[in-house]
Amino acid sequence: MHVVTFTRSTPDTAAKVWVDADGNVTWGDVATVVNPWDEYSLEETIVQANSGGGESTVIAIGSELHNDALKHSMAMGIKNALRVEEAKADINDSLVWSALAAGAIGKIGAVDLVIFGKESVDVATDQHTYQLARRLGWTMLSYVSAILEADYAAGVIKVEKMLEQGKQVVSAKLPAVISVMKGINEPRYPNFLGIRKAAKATIPVWTASDLGIDLPQAATAVLGYANPPAREVSTEIIAAGDMEAKTQVLVERLFEEKVL
Repeated sequence: MHVVTFTRSTPDTAAKVWVDADGNVTWGDVATVVNPWDEYSLEETIVQANSGGGESTVIAIGSELHNDALKHSMAMGIKNALRVEEAKADINDSLVWSALAAGAIGKIGAVDLVIFGKESVDVATDQHTYQLARRLGWTMLSYVSAILEADYAAGVIKVEKMLEQGKQVVSAKLPAVISVMKGINEPRYPNFLGIRKAAKATIPVWTASDLGIDLPQAATAVLGYANPPAREVSTEIIAAGDMEAKTQVLVERLFEEKVL
């Protein structure tokens, strides 16, 4: 059996991101990190591959910027890593991204499960996961908080999903695509030996030609980036007696400003 996951390098969520004079998004000299949501999908990929006695592979779609995330994944314990890059491809378009991802899955072959993190923090979207499942013709199970049972020989998986109203337990046939939530596991830290091994690894790069696919026409286009307008902020310290008096003044001010 074979479990595949996808990852990407993103700016640290604490980093300051801005648009430079040339219209490019930058975060300065701050190092990138593994997409935080992917920490849980990486760990679950390792767990499922080990419990099923199979292979694990991590894939990144895009430039060599994502090599750090791939090597971090291998240091954690993912056995194989590869990157898909196509110079003419607009991977900001999820249709193009999912076409490349589906091509990679097809080239690997005999994949039982694809695991994603909930979303990508830099673009705040997860639509590419659904589009990949649609292209593959596989069941999509989102917001998975626990994998209750995975019988890879029988081709069946049972998961617990988080809903606004509570939790839902569903079963589906394999192969499938799932997206997992924070709390499904406790991601491990790479150990020294894993880091050394990953540092020496050579990551293969596949193109659309290698995958034997024709890329679809991008349905979206990024016209440009701009910094949000500067906001003028003023601070007022409420001078009143006790806490009850301060609260009363605060409520009155909020009504005056039509906040309440």
